[in-house]
Amino acid sequence: MNRRNGMEGSYGIGGGIVSEESRKNLEKGEELCRKKKPNEAFPYLMKAIELDRNNLDAYIEISFLLDWEGAVETLEAAELRGRQILKQELGINCFIDDGGCVGKFWMMLQTRPYMRVLRAQVRVYIETRKFDRCAKTLIEMLRLCPGDNLGQRFSLGSVLIHCGRYADALSFSQQWLDNKGDVGDGCPPRGGTVFKAPRRDPGKPRSESELRWESSQILYTAALASFKLFGDCHTSQAYLKMSAISNPHILVKILARVQKPATLNSGARAANGPEDAQDYLWLTQDLWMKDDVWNWANNNVDAKNTVLKVCSRESCGAKEKEVAEYKRCSACHLVSYCGPACQKQDWPKHKPACLDHKMQKATMRAFQHGKPSPKGSPFPFFSTDIIQLPPP
Repeated sequence: MNRRNGMEGSYGIGGGIVSEESRKNLEKGEELCRKKKPNEAFPYLMKAIELDRNNLDAYIEISFLLDWEGAVETLEAAELRGRQILKQELGINCFIDDGGCVGKFWMMLQTRPYMRVLRAQVRVYIETRKFDRCAKTLIEMLRLCPGDNLGQRFSLGSVLIHCGRYADALSFSQQWLDNKGDVGDGCPPRGGTVFKAPRRDPGKPRSESELRWESSQILYTAALASFKLFGDCHTSQAYLKMSAISNPHILVKILARVQKPATLNSGARAANGPEDAQDYLWLTQDLWMKDDVWNWANNNVDAKNTVLKVCSRESCGAKEKEVAEYKRCSACHLVSYCGPACQKQDWPKHKPACLDHKMQKATMRAFQHGKPSPKGSPFPFFSTDIIQLPPP
């Protein structure tokens, strides 16, 4: 939830634990950072901290103006400060399992700046290849907030594989794919971090329509972890085919040996689209490019056939012989053609869907930045931000 759009926009950062003057300096600094003026932003961010040491978001913003090691030090200091703040606000037992708060983080506004610090730590730990520390932070985030409001479950499986913890990665993935637990909102206990011996079967069959909405990052984690554990077997093959159906963009880029993304994708997105693929590959592609893994994926006929495209012009029907042979529509990336002639002939039919997709993404971008929908957008957006308000 965008800090300015959600309940913090009404009650203040962390429910009002940060002074208004400090918040204004933070927002000015953030605006200058967005305009790529870090030298001008830095004094505002330092002023925000000078005015109020509770302003953890200012620490986060400053950390990304430093080199990666400086960012690690800044965020670890912010984490310690955040724990002090929350013990003052919520009680000294707020980080203890039976202290009344664990499992409900994010539902309490005071915790949100601290959770954002942990999210930023995850990023810098990945950038600095500190995967053990990263895994520890992600597991803590899911302990505090099993419902995973910040979407960290999509990274943890890959991080565990980077750590060589293949059984834990598969156990974690299977818990989320089973989507069973006693938390009450459909997520597994402690966000799937109660690791146990993983199954050697891929679970219940899923239809293609179900797989389109299943988390592709978690499915690819299950495929890679099961291959590392069990080799080329029915389980790893089944997970890879499900992964390819869920998000073919990932497997296409792996098999085509496309260069690893340099950074995360900050653009608006739909589930299991190219943006999700970029984020997954930014973190995990080097694991898939190892010879044994790549050869296994490339030789999986069922999965490979899933990502070979058919020309999108209905009366053509030509199919790729090699992965990524056909070019996608550069505007929407939703259709592919065997050549320019088919693309040109199909444009009158494809145009409405292409423009519709473009408008939908523009509307999502506007929502992400707290701006009104573009003129003429038919897509309404609603947000729910339920919190446990502090006592009067």
